[in-house]
Amino acid sequence: MLLPLEPLDRVLGDRTAKSFAKHLGLRTVADLLTHFPRRYSTRGELTPISEIPLGEPATVVADIVEVRERRMKGKNGSILEIRITDGHGFMTLSFFNQSWRQKELRPGSRGLFAGKVSSYQGKLQLAHPDYELFPDEISDEDAKRWAELPIPIYPAASAVTTWAIQRSIGVILDTLAPITDELGSEIVKQNNLLSLNEAIKNIHRPEKHSDWHAARETLKFHEAFALQATLIKRRAENHHIAATPRVASSSKLLAKFDASLPFTLTKGQISVGQDISDDLAKPHPMNRLLQGEVGSGKTLVALRAMITVADAGGQSALLAPTEVLAAQHFKSIEKTLGEDLAKELGLTLLTGQMNVADRKRALLQMVSGKAQIVIGTHALIAEKVEFLDLGLIIIDEQHRFGVEQREALRLKGKLPPHVLTMTATPIPRTLAVTVFGDLDVSTLTELPAGRQGITSHVVQLSQPSLVARTWQRIAEEVANGRQAFVVCPRIDEDDPGVELIESGGAADEEPTFLDGSDDQAAEFAKKPKQPLASAIGMTESLRSVPALSGLVIETLHGRMSSEEKADVMARFAAQEVDVLVSTTVIEVGVDVPNATVMVILDADRFGVSQLHQLRGRVGRGGNAGLCLLLTSAEEGSLALERVNAVAKTLDGFELSEIDLELRREGDVLGQSQSGGRSSLKLLRVLKDAALIQKVRSQVEELMAADPTLEKHPDLAESLARLDQDRQANLAKG
Repeated sequence: MLLPLEPLDRVLGDRTAKSFAKHLGLRTVADLLTHFPRRYSTRGELTPISEIPLGEPATVVADIVEVRERRMKGKNGSILEIRITDGHGFMTLSFFNQSWRQKELRPGSRGLFAGKVSSYQGKLQLAHPDYELFPDEISDEDAKRWAELPIPIYPAASAVTTWAIQRSIGVILDTLAPITDELGSEIVKQNNLLSLNEAIKNIHRPEKHSDWHAARETLKFHEAFALQATLIKRRAENHHIAATPRVASSSKLLAKFDASLPFTLTKGQISVGQDISDDLAKPHPMNRLLQGEVGSGKTLVALRAMITVADAGGQSALLAPTEVLAAQHFKSIEKTLGEDLAKELGLTLLTGQMNVADRKRALLQMVSGKAQIVIGTHALIAEKVEFLDLGLIIIDEQHRFGVEQREALRLKGKLPPHVLTMTATPIPRTLAVTVFGDLDVSTLTELPAGRQGITSHVVQLSQPSLVARTWQRIAEEVANGRQAFVVCPRIDEDDPGVELIESGGAADEEPTFLDGSDDQAAEFAKKPKQPLASAIGMTESLRSVPALSGLVIETLHGRMSSEEKADVMARFAAQEVDVLVSTTVIEVGVDVPNATVMVILDADRFGVSQLHQLRGRVGRGGNAGLCLLLTSAEEGSLALERVNAVAKTLDGFELSEIDLELRREGDVLGQSQSGGRSSLKLLRVLKDAALIQKVRSQVEELMAADPTLEKHPDLAESLARLDQDRQANLAKG
């Protein structure tokens, strides 16, 4: 949207502008005009005082019933106390040494009152609240109109109230020049939209509810259009970037590898592999997302792509989010290639915790070009890391890396390398189109032959007999020659286990086990604190469980050294360890076919997708898997709803829809994904899926007819602004 970028201090004054910037992150006129109301109230609407939580900012519509002033005990000054009611509950407004407010705060007056709610002598109180009174001498007709007039309620802060925002927006709207509509009259007319100028005014100053409804629909369309136009433009621009085609004169390495496989590739692996091979042969960079269910064979597809690049004389780098996963990929690929081919391809591992000698050896192999396949963590991004001819980057679990990190690796190629990103977290089509609309998306849905199903059950901690049965089931599986995982949400008793860790942190950080949604955080805040299971503590506890007597039980977590982690995983893979008690470092990529049982403690503390990922660590061999989700979540809670959803289906795509619906899409274009603050203010990915698809078709049609947007200069300028914002956010890191 082509809204004014004028700084707020030039329009509202320095003090107000600083407050808006500090508490709401609003710095320009455009920022403020797109700070849309979260809901609308009316003067006649009463907010239940009894439901207001203590210690939180609140706004109520209420009547003043009593005004009194009293002297403070033992101090100079007075307290003005105003008693208000919403018709059901009562609350006191307190003002210190401000008796002059009695002139406007009179019994019988009605208004909006806001502040942080506290309790004084067992009664609800707002100390020094902000308020706005409604007029009392108006005609019946005006009174009716006044009572029905929608009041915009904005996302606010204790220091910046909703009506302070409303007043400031009013100042801007009173002096605002007509807003240019970047969509053009044909699109506006075709989709029955308001003009952008009318939509902005009606969403902030509606005279009736239909005004803001129509305004929201128009502004949603604008958001969807700008988003899709940006993604399609990026995709088109990628075709004009020069890259080295990776076409081998002969595919001897790939043919040799395929011939050595003891199984047949699935149809999906063959089809996706061909798409990738075609992309690699083009003179512009591949930019493809490969998604697939847990165990669908994505890594094998990626390995065949790396061998294809090696056949053409280039190098490939696989970037993994943790050392455990990087080491697992290295060993798995080494085993799959076989000793001779792994040596011929110079298979190399690079992680942050390698000793100096091994690190130097790896770096020399890479810069000389002998290492044609490199597996590593964030260590690959380091400034001193160089490649002779980097042709392909494969990013595993792409959501765990920020744009700036992916970009840092991409810049290590002489020409932009081809990029394949992989995720085992199925992405709903609506989200894929919204977030990854600039990528080609491939999906693997088949599981390799011989894979068995996984049975999942929810075990309530309030049923001790079922908890005891959990450990018996592990003992039974071990007695049959199998192994088990036990996953805990924290490392030890000193680990709070609830802090959100953003994707793309330092190598080997413990990943978050919360979805990060406000609803979920609020739900946990309400629950009484209880000790969460810890990997170290649970290891000791399980060693004392009679049913597990004699079993080898070991621990794995992110604070262990690389050598310790590698040793534990090697012994577990070699069946020298019966039960591995771990944190979520085993969430992705860990492949131990003999493991058949997954027990997840405090399962309600994990997100839907994460539970599905963890469950996918078992049932990877020829034996059926069992997943037991232990939880203390209460009946009817959102937490239990998530856990039950996972237990009911193995369909990752169905779960991804449920996950998205339960926690909403949040900041789908947040920095970890797109390098900028989310541009989605009104648009909702699931709810507005049909609109997004409709808009994408129109954008594709428009850009096919006008690829450079020469005939749509206002739209071009709007997209340029969005790109500038993105680049600015990338620069901030």
